[in-house]
Amino acid sequence: MLDLAIILPTLDERENIAPLVDRLDAVLGDIAWEAIFVDDNSADGTAEAARELARTDSRVRVIQRIGRRGLASAVIEGACATAAPYIAVMDADHQHDPALLPNMFKTVRSGSADVVVASRFLAGGTAAGLSSERREKGSRLANALARRLTRTELSDPMSGYFLLETQRVRDLAPRLAGIGFKILLDILSVAPEPLRVAEVPLQFGERRAGKSKLDRAVAFEFLVGLYERYLGQIVPTRFMLFSTVGALGVGVHMGVLALLLLLLGSGFALGQAVATFTAMTFNFWLNNWLTYRDQRLKGTAQLLRGWIGFCLTCSVGALANIALASWLEANGLFWALAALAGIVIGAVWNYALSSRFVWGRF
Repeated sequence: MLDLAIILPTLDERENIAPLVDRLDAVLGDIAWEAIFVDDNSADGTAEAARELARTDSRVRVIQRIGRRGLASAVIEGACATAAPYIAVMDADHQHDPALLPNMFKTVRSGSADVVVASRFLAGGTAAGLSSERREKGSRLANALARRLTRTELSDPMSGYFLLETQRVRDLAPRLAGIGFKILLDILSVAPEPLRVAEVPLQFGERRAGKSKLDRAVAFEFLVGLYERYLGQIVPTRFMLFSTVGALGVGVHMGVLALLLLLLGSGFALGQAVATFTAMTFNFWLNNWLTYRDQRLKGTAQLLRGWIGFCLTCSVGALANIALASWLEANGLFWALAALAGIVIGAVWNYALSSRFVWGRF
């Protein structure tokens, strides 16, 4: 009878797959387990490498996702795909030690805790495997903020290595944002009642092969958690993030417009047009880096196509923006208010089409 599913979100992890299965086999003993590799259509053939193992080892399963990305959503899909009553979530890069799994499993199955988290910052643990001192300091700051959000006294609420009952994830799935990397933070923050959490020390190791997918935008996960906790049931979380970037774009827009009008003496219509497309470019860059970081466009060609697509899909909104703002200004409305009215009219259009046609394809 199946006891435990290990959910392993992957992106370009081909060289890590077989050694990780060997490590799982060596430590799980009499626990009936399966490893579910949820692969975001890796270019290096990660899914095929996992399928090769699955041909001779029925404990290995693969979900190859086309057009969908992100660790959080991968965990949700993996939890919904297994019949195992318990799931563990861990990275496939060997930075998470599989030897911790038996005790984590025993603790949850016995009812001693709802969730067991492997902590880098608990006594006996270490974050030495993080790639830089800056990342370690940033992780500690994010954890301090996350403790306020989750209502739990955890040393490492941003951990990506934890174990809990599968049904708990399935029950919470409709409320989970499914965005970004920190799925544990999401689970803890939306649970109706604070979960009983136990921690075990984790010696965070070095990545065995490949490159880390994390960057400075990881700190943005805390903002995602705040949105989901307090506004996610009212307004979609990604739209709130898109709107936050848009608010910053308003500052860019108004600054450019003021410069053109007050310092360079340009006409309002021309100034509004230049300011609109400047803000549009800024919004594309920041949305790609933050709002859609789980679907991020990379490389010169992909970025150029994405920027062109963003401009095209937003062109109708931009035209409505310029036309409305110019008409209002020409009819006596103060230029700043006219510009804001134009921005609002294009906001929903920009989000709907760019989500579908710029980042949705990836």
